[in-house]
Amino acid sequence: METKGGFYITQIKQLQDRIFEKLLLEHNIEISSGQGRILFILWKTDNLTISEISKETSLAKNTVSIVINGMVNSGLVARSINPKNRRQTIISLTEYAKSMQRKYEIVSERMNALFYQGFSESEQKQFEHYLSRILHTLIENLNNNK
Repeated sequence: METKGGFYITQIKQLQDRIFEKLLLEHNIEISSGQGRILFILWKTDNLTISEISKETSLAKNTVSIVINGMVNSGLVARSINPKNRRQTIISLTEYAKSMQRKYEIVSERMNALFYQGFSESEQKQFEHYLSRILHTLIENLNNNK
């Protein structure tokens, strides 16, 4: 049986990224999709380590480190040493990044409306349930093969 689920997910992700970046620019928010993912996590829980951000975003630690470097240079986040564990660096939002949160949420709401256009509430829940199952299966597989 030929399946196309993974192919569709890849195409959807690419198109979603392009549309979302366009919407961000329309609202004068100049950040990359990787920066947006990290900001989204930090807006929920500020003051996280690179490892925690990596886990929450599903980005590799080295990718998070590279993106964080750009975010520090752009004034979006700051680094500080964890006083409880001097080997850890804590990443914190700046006031500038905090001020962007509401505009980012407006863009996210527009993207969600577009993403689920034509779906009933039950179809949306069912779709997200299936995606969650796929995600958990892939995470388990990755963890079992370490």
